Amino acid sequence: MKLPLSASSASSLDVLTEAASTNDELRIRAADLDDLAVVVTDNQTAGRGRLGREWIAPAGKCLAISVLLRPRLPAGEALELSHFGWLPLIAGVAMARAIRPLVRGRVGLKWPNDVQIDGLKVSGLLAELLPTADAVVLGAGVNLTLTEGELPVPTATSLSLRGATLEGDALADAVLSGYLAALRELYTEFVRLGADVESSGILALVTDYCTTLGQEVRVQLAAGEDLVGIATEIDRAGRLLVRSSTDGAVTAVAAGDVTHLR
Repeated sequence: MKLPLSASSASSLDVLTEAASTNDELRIRAADLDDLAVVVTDNQTAGRGRLGREWIAPAGKCLAISVLLRPRLPAGEALELSHFGWLPLIAGVAMARAIRPLVRGRVGLKWPNDVQIDGLKVSGLLAELLPTADAVVLGAGVNLTLTEGELPVPTATSLSLRGATLEGDALADAVLSGYLAALRELYTEFVRLGADVESSGILALVTDYCTTLGQEVRVQLAAGEDLVGIATEIDRAGRLLVRSSTDGAVTAVAAGDVTHLR
């Protein structure tokens, strides 16, 4: 792929003709790379999503992107682990910003890590903490030109199916450059302001883009239990607050599989 627009938004950009997993490729290289280094391919053969799910797509039809984030606060100290949960949410907003001008329909973020167009998934994100616990490999997959018959599930879509007119490398470059530019802007401000989600505007942005809020949802919790209720807000820790339909109690969900029920 030729991605001239994208190169200027990354500290380094490694374009692979094929990769089993761009997250794995970036993890292998991480020790020698700077903040905002990127590995990308349009032929990922053994990708993965949240909860260990497999993510495989036809060659040339999807983009797999991995970005290395080494957040350092203004005084030079590492970001506290409690703030790392905001990074995939920030990335979700960045991806939604990149996609929005390319398609028709409402582009939004389904908490915590799916970007949707009119409720159909077009992109998923996966953040993986490095063993040093001071850096994250942030993976993103984007459905570029999948046809209806190539979609993995009925709740998915692609940019071309939702009105994108660019093709080939031009579409890939538009998505990647838009994503990296937005990610750099949001992430840099988040870190510059000490991971304060209010003063950096991140909480307001995520809230604005989040299509889960106000929805009746089912959350499959880590313990295997289901929580059904209304998603009311995102708190300062990035957790989804859900008011139970059974007893009205509010639960702060840090991790879980969320289904919109209407």
